[in-house]
Amino acid sequence: MSSEKRPIIIIKKKGGHGGHHGGAWKVAYADFVTAMMALFIVLWLLNSSSKVQKAVGGYFKDPTGTSKMVGTNMSGTGEALAIKKDDMAKLKEALQHTILQNNDLEKLRKQIEMTVTAEGLSIELLESEKGTFFDSGSATPTSQCKELLEVLSKELGQLPNKISMEGHTDSRPYSGKGNYGNWELSTDRANAARRVVQSQGIGPAQISQVRGYADQRLRKPDSPEDASNRRITLIVQYLVKNPEPADDAKGEGGEGEHGAAKEGEHGEKK
Repeated sequence: MSSEKRPIIIIKKKGGHGGHHGGAWKVAYADFVTAMMALFIVLWLLNSSSKVQKAVGGYFKDPTGTSKMVGTNMSGTGEALAIKKDDMAKLKEALQHTILQNNDLEKLRKQIEMTVTAEGLSIELLESEKGTFFDSGSATPTSQCKELLEVLSKELGQLPNKISMEGHTDSRPYSGKGNYGNWELSTDRANAARRVVQSQGIGPAQISQVRGYADQRLRKPDSPEDASNRRITLIVQYLVKNPEPADDAKGEGGEGEHGAAKEGEHGEKK
C-alpha cells in the first residue's frame, strides 16, 4: 500500500474582496462636488449687483416664500427688483458705493449729487467752470460724461422704474447764432444724455420724459451764472400701482367722472 501512488488533490480558492467598503468614496465625491458648486456660486455673487445678492440671500433665509423677505417672490420679469418709495434711499447708497469703487470717477465725485425727492431719486451731474460733462455751448457729451452715464446705466437698467431726463442751463445768454438759445441747448443736452444711457443698458421703454428747462430751475438762484446751474438730471421715478377698479355701486357715470379727473391730473403733471 505504501508503494502505491496516492492521488494529489489541489484545491484552488478564488480570491475576493476583503469585504464591503460601504461606499465611502461616494460620500467624499459628493462633498467635493457640493464644495465646488458653492465656490462657483460665491464667485458669481461677488460679481453680481447688490440687488441680486440681497435677493439670493433672502431666498436662503426664506426658501418657502411664507414671509416678505427679499427674494421669495422673484419672477423672471424683474418685478422683484422694483425700487419703491421706501427703497430709494437704499438705491442712493448703492449707486454712491458703485461710484466710489470706480477709481476712474474719483475726480467726478464732487460733481454728482443724489437726492430723494417727491418724484423719485434725483441724480444730478453738475457742470464745472472747465466744462466737465459738456463743452461750453455744446450738446456733445464729453468722455467723462459718457463714462459716468455708462456706470449709472448698468445699475439703473436692471430696474423696471421709469426714468426721466432733464437739462438745465445757467442764466448766461447763449452766444450762438440764430434762434438757438438756452431752451434748445438744455433740451439737446438732455436728449444727448438719453442716447448715451440707452446705448449702455437702459431700454427705450424705460425713458418716460426728456425735458429742457433752460434757466427756469436754477440750482443756485442767488448765483444765476454759477457753473453748477448747468446740469443734467436723471430722475428714477417711483413705481405707480394700477388704480383699483371702481365699485359697481358707484355706477358707470361715477366711474367715468373719476377717470376724467385722473386724466386731468396726469395732464397737468406733464
